Amino acid sequence: MKFSTALTSLILIAPLFAGEAFAAAAFKGGKGGAQGGNKGGAANNKGAANNTSTASAAASTSAAASNSTSAATNNTVLANTGAANNTGSGSGGDLQSSTTLDPSVIATGFESNGQQVPTAGQVASLTSSNNFINFCALTLPNVPITNGQQIKTGSCNPAPMGIIAATTNMPSAKFVSPVNGQDIAPNTAFNVQLAINHLETGNFVNADSNYYSAPQQVNGAGDIVGHSHITIQNVGSFTSTTPQDPNVFAFFKGLNTAAVNGVITQAVTAGLPAGVYRMCSINTDANHTPCLVAVAQHGALDDCVYFSVGGNGGNNAFGGNATASGAGAGAGAGASNSTATPPPAAAANATSSAPPAASSSAAAAGKGAGQGGNKGGKGAGGRGGRQGGRRVRAGERQSRLGRDY
Repeated sequence: MKFSTALTSLILIAPLFAGEAFAAAAFKGGKGGAQGGNKGGAANNKGAANNTSTASAAASTSAAASNSTSAATNNTVLANTGAANNTGSGSGGDLQSSTTLDPSVIATGFESNGQQVPTAGQVASLTSSNNFINFCALTLPNVPITNGQQIKTGSCNPAPMGIIAATTNMPSAKFVSPVNGQDIAPNTAFNVQLAINHLETGNFVNADSNYYSAPQQVNGAGDIVGHSHITIQNVGSFTSTTPQDPNVFAFFKGLNTAAVNGVITQAVTAGLPAGVYRMCSINTDANHTPCLVAVAQHGALDDCVYFSVGGNGGNNAFGGNATASGAGAGAGAGASNSTATPPPAAAANATSSAPPAASSSAAAAGKGAGQGGNKGGKGAGGRGGRQGGRRVRAGERQSRLGRDY
């Protein structure tokens, strides 16, 4: 009797022990789940923080694909240089429309003035902890923002320099014709030929509204996307040591067409009056900024040659008496000669800085720099344009001042 009573009691209380054991296990598991959930939540929060500093992998991939297409279209390597991720750390949106400096592009080296290892005569650099983003604000209102315009009184340009060409892609140029010391018949059409390496020529923007307004870009091969120019000045003689006035030139032309087999040809349709001339190239990016390269020590990116017009055969410094190749062949190519008159301040110095023929014309011109427009003629320039300006005398000929970029 006692045994059956004890057995009955055991049967009755066994489920209670089982329930307590299950509840304890459930509590322990619940605690673990809560900890795991909190830990996961913390991890997710950390991931969210990371999302504010870097774009998600999917977004980066999408942006990279999108911008790679754009980069290919524009012949740039922006995507290859990391600009593909438009959504960057701290920007919270499109980097190219944000008015906030993205932390990823802050150049901490700008905080040093460079005098930690001074060289004799070395001056301290300006410094900045925000990439000089508001530098031009210090110049206002006395010096206006460039804003894509050619402001003759000077301006401050807030656009960044852009992609700097590698040493393996620094542009270089050499005149094929005329050559140094060559003599050309006066007032006779001739062709200028310029050979160029490592410059994707034929790319130029509107120089009236986009001058210096965008960073330098390079193509997929790393070459600067841009164009070249030629400028010809009367220097008086082959032995002249007088610096020339940049406001005074006998001919200027933007070479807006792409090079053919590495050579650009430009006609000087009206020729030049008798004299001794210096002809130089000016290589720039698409926005007309002089080419920027990776190192300070390098050879010239441009070329200059000296030649005579209407000279007496071999009696020049080089002993040359050849006729320019292509003389007369450039007629109708659409280029026009341009003789510039210096602005009022330069006119007073024209006798010392300008060549003899240009000096007399500058003095006669008197007021102001002539202005006009010449976007290039049809044919060699490939583009029609407008002409205008103030007529001036330059030596024995008259021409119209053109504006060519």
